[in-house]
Amino acid sequence: MTAQMTQPTPALFFDTITAYQRCDALRAAIELDLFTAIGEGKRTTTQIAAHCGASERGTRILCDYITMMGFLTKEGNSYALTQDSAVFLDKRSPAYMGNAIEFIASDQIKEGFKHLTEAVRKGGTAVPDNGTLAPDHPVWIKFARAMAPMMRPVAQGIAQMIDPEANRKLKVLDIAASHGLFGIAFATRNPNAQIVGLDWGSVLEVSKENAKAAGVADRHSIIAGSAFDVDYGTGYDVVLLTNFLHHFDAPTNEKLLRKVHAALAEGGRAVTLEFVPNEDRITPQGVAGFSLTMLAGTPSGDAYTFAEFDRMFKNAGFAKNELHEIPPAIQQLIVSSK
Repeated sequence: MTAQMTQPTPALFFDTITAYQRCDALRAAIELDLFTAIGEGKRTTTQIAAHCGASERGTRILCDYITMMGFLTKEGNSYALTQDSAVFLDKRSPAYMGNAIEFIASDQIKEGFKHLTEAVRKGGTAVPDNGTLAPDHPVWIKFARAMAPMMRPVAQGIAQMIDPEANRKLKVLDIAASHGLFGIAFATRNPNAQIVGLDWGSVLEVSKENAKAAGVADRHSIIAGSAFDVDYGTGYDVVLLTNFLHHFDAPTNEKLLRKVHAALAEGGRAVTLEFVPNEDRITPQGVAGFSLTMLAGTPSGDAYTFAEFDRMFKNAGFAKNELHEIPPAIQQLIVSSK
């Protein structure tokens, strides 16, 4: 018998060219506080619309679309949250991360994708002035405020892995500190930890706010400026490099890593949180696809494999690099020993 041929279909094409609708539908649901309304027990279109201050027709259409996307379930005329939506999109949840859309889907981030064809031609962002890598770019203040809830459990997991006993003196440099939560997580667990946050001065105001709120402001100091230009000082037990190296090419990263190596005390470690694709560079999908974000938004950034990171760190003088999973993050942790 002859194997039956699969009939070609344009479904993937149409799903892809209308994918922007999914992002905008989710944004509308978050802005209307739709997930919290349903979590509080408003299940019908009438109840949800009243809570959200929206029309019943608009609410019904949006809820149905969000259900098709997989964020809600529907039985008869009653909607309910999925487990994921209850944890991450109901504002009453401590793990709420709806604010992340304010950065990830911001005009500044999307700008690079509007010029993606030209970025592919030139091999880097077609946005003027290096895109979001322009000095003191205001998008990083938005990042610091919007992404903190998503990063809090990851930061706590890193601190527990790197400093499990949390009882010895520890000097930590947090490079590209942003919201500061990665360094603050060490300080809240370990009363003997001293944290130095490094970032643009305007962004560090957010770090300072968070350190004060966490009750560790007396053990949290700052260095304002470019990580490539400022003096780090020396004697650090831990240097944190979270979501930073992907912005640059390998030679630039090696230059930075040599500086990090010199700042570490003997036996110190660099701790790097990054999107690390498999060697095939197409899996896992969400991680490997980050390279396109770097192509659209940076002159030479990329999502590097572990082999590429291992080579960069060893070229900078590090003796050993280990790769770790750090749930719930999709990124992975590279621990590099001096």
